[in-house]
Amino acid sequence: MDLLGALEALRRPLDRELFPLAIGEAAADRRALRELTGQLDDYLLPRLRALDAPLLAVVGGSTGAGKSTLVNSLVGADVAEPGVLRPTTLVPTLVVSPADRTWFMGQNVLPGLSRATGSGPGALRVVTSDTLGAGLALLDAPDIDSVVTANRELASQLLAAADLWLFVTTAARYADEVPWSFLRSARERSTALAVVLDRVPPDAAEPVSRDLSRLLVENGLEGTRLFTVPEAELPSEKARLPAEAVRPISSWLAGLAADAAERSRVVRQTLSGALDSLATRVPALAEAVTRQRTAFDGLRSIVTGAYAGGMADFDEGMRDGSLLRGEVLARWQDFIGTGDLMRSLESRVGWLRDRIVGFFTGRVPETRLRSALESGVEALIRGAADGSAERALEGWSAAPGGPGLLEQLGAIESARLGRASPDLGKRAEAAVRGWQEYVLELVRQEGAEKRTAARVASFGVNGAGLLLMLAAFASTGGLTGIEVGIAGGTSVLSQKLLEAVFGDQAVRTLTVQARHDLRERVRGVLEEEASRFTALLEAIEPPPGTGEALVTAGHTVGAHRAELPAAGSGPTAELPKPASSSRPGEEGA
Repeated sequence: MDLLGALEALRRPLDRELFPLAIGEAAADRRALRELTGQLDDYLLPRLRALDAPLLAVVGGSTGAGKSTLVNSLVGADVAEPGVLRPTTLVPTLVVSPADRTWFMGQNVLPGLSRATGSGPGALRVVTSDTLGAGLALLDAPDIDSVVTANRELASQLLAAADLWLFVTTAARYADEVPWSFLRSARERSTALAVVLDRVPPDAAEPVSRDLSRLLVENGLEGTRLFTVPEAELPSEKARLPAEAVRPISSWLAGLAADAAERSRVVRQTLSGALDSLATRVPALAEAVTRQRTAFDGLRSIVTGAYAGGMADFDEGMRDGSLLRGEVLARWQDFIGTGDLMRSLESRVGWLRDRIVGFFTGRVPETRLRSALESGVEALIRGAADGSAERALEGWSAAPGGPGLLEQLGAIESARLGRASPDLGKRAEAAVRGWQEYVLELVRQEGAEKRTAARVASFGVNGAGLLLMLAAFASTGGLTGIEVGIAGGTSVLSQKLLEAVFGDQAVRTLTVQARHDLRERVRGVLEEEASRFTALLEAIEPPPGTGEALVTAGHTVGAHRAELPAAGSGPTAELPKPASSSRPGEEGA
């Protein structure tokens, strides 16, 4: 893998939103992601693919600094659109030599912007000028402090795509903070830079230029080339500056266009700075991705805990006798009457068996008890699902990243999320009926043994199966008074009759199997319910290992950093030097 391949590998994990959760400094993290992705797409990758391509100089600066007027004056034609209304530059204008037009009309630089030759919005407007020498293009960017957010973001994108910044400020606003934040960014990335101090009153040229040079040094930009353009009375906003006012700049640019070695040095200076900046930007981005992963893990853990609690609720419902209340209790009481019957259970097992057989062979409706039991289990499942959903929603509402996710979902959908899903009833019914069939199959298999075949036949598979289903809910915790006698009688009677049919060891085994199967079916239903929450996370979370992949890719880029060819040698014009090795300069009009 070479340096270009390493950068392409770094670019791949950035293809999706890596910061969907509103945690920490998520807005800044998203901005850093856009900036890194943009610089890779707009500058690093295309420039590395064509190191000797024409140099791109972006003219940027604050609102009203006179960028468009300066561009028109430098090329001697009305290619950009100046004016009093702000923002003026709505469509960035790229001025190129006729010899370089084909290169810039392709997707070699700024591939995300469509090309246009007219003035329509949403594109990069490309115009040609014979004034510019081949090898150099000027791009008039929107205001860095535009009132339109999209313009500010585009200005930042264009500056990040530049080989050279021609930064324009004015004598009245050169100390403003917004321009300096961009200039410090140029320093941090070692971007080739020249500053144009525009609209300078004649009597203020020397003190203002001296003060601006001081600020450049204080901000680590010592050695930056500084041009001054005197204030001039123009007949209209669309008029161009006098040629002599911009001659130092146009001569400098002409020399740059004519000297391939110097163009190469500028390109490599900026390219080197951009590559070096990855050593801090990529790990910071990876750390932010890891924070997102931690938040996703926390949200998923809340869901897991909530539905584990739902499973515990169901288990408690199996143990505490609540299932044997209500309709199941009534149907059983219709048959056995009161607890008096239970007191003579040991001496009357045969008589009880006769009554049970009658009960399950049609003289008493067997379907009522089975239906009541089915409804009771379904009610337990619904209660567990509702409680789990409510707990999960409450947990998300208080967890990092959860409130923002629920806000995106909307109040109505969030409220629905806090209850069991609408189709839970059908799935619970299917689970209970599947369990009942499983229990009946257990009885059939046990009844296939010679020692139990006759006894099972005397009850019928359905009868013995229902007794086994009731035995699965054998505890009476939570019941009081007469309920204990009746519900307790239900489980004890079921247990005694089953033991009479299968034997006590077989009954214990069958009961454990029945309980286990029911729990697993309920667990499956609750996992489906939990998936409503986890599906929301899976739809937006970055792929696992994204942070680690970024760190690895960053290290690989660093390992191949030395492959960038050194700048060419040869005679040089006076050009912007690296900030760390030059002294401030000043160029008057």
